[in-house]
Amino acid sequence: MLTLGVLCSGGLGFDTLVKIKNNYEIKFILTDKKSLDIIQFSKEKNIPLFSGNPRNGLAYEFIKNIKVDVIVSINYLFLIEQDIYNHSNKITFNIHGSLLPKYRGRTPHVWAIINGEKKTGVTAHLIDSGCDTGDVIDQIEISIGENDTGGIILGKYSKEYFPLIKNVLDKIKLNQLKLTKQLEEDASCFGKRIPTDGEINWSWNTEVIRNWVRAQAHPYPGAFTFYNCHKIIIDKVSRINYENNSNIQNGEIVKINPDIIVKTGKGFIKLDIIRTENCIFKIGKKFNNEDRK
Repeated sequence: MLTLGVLCSGGLGFDTLVKIKNNYEIKFILTDKKSLDIIQFSKEKNIPLFSGNPRNGLAYEFIKNIKVDVIVSINYLFLIEQDIYNHSNKITFNIHGSLLPKYRGRTPHVWAIINGEKKTGVTAHLIDSGCDTGDVIDQIEISIGENDTGGIILGKYSKEYFPLIKNVLDKIKLNQLKLTKQLEEDASCFGKRIPTDGEINWSWNTEVIRNWVRAQAHPYPGAFTFYNCHKIIIDKVSRINYENNSNIQNGEIVKINPDIIVKTGKGFIKLDIIRTENCIFKIGKKFNNEDRK
């Protein structure tokens, strides 16, 4: 049986880790200090664990005497340095949430929804010195539904991560691994997102705002705007036909009962689900990102 080292973080990392442990021998785990489920799991299963920043040789000092055939990285928060990815006897690979070489970088599924993509996927690829640049081992394509949120796509990922890992490990055992170089001319890269990146620009057209909102909806921090100094988080919106008036400004509320309807750059949008407290909306008032405490 192949022996594994597993690098993982977060809920997706934990769910996949449990499935791996049910089928393979795990010799060590690397995670971050906030992934408490993973830390607890390692204690319960008596698996050697390093938690925290692995760089500058810190994690390597921990694993250097633990021999493994394969190292697999799942949703791991840190870039992996050469001392770690060269440690495995056979290969070190990562599971990335896009169809590489497109959407390298952080939260690729969120960026894909923001950009109106109709499909995404998961890729198993070798880890090298770049960010998601290593040779592709295998990929699974996943559709993005018209109303899919970032959370829904993450749920779709969770069903595919372990089968993809198992497929790679089966190929390793059978010595049938085939690698494909990534084409740099097809590559795209997107950066890390933080909660303050979610501001809505009401001059955008309706579909851009709709994608922006659903990509970041609960359980993510959410797209947001401001009204009377209150931060309004918006989790779901819908396109709607409404009689236009050239005097209506972008971000202006045109209806509040039974639904809140807002003017956008090209049309109108209905606010279906919002997160706010003690806020009374009025027709003619504007959502304004400069109106904040």
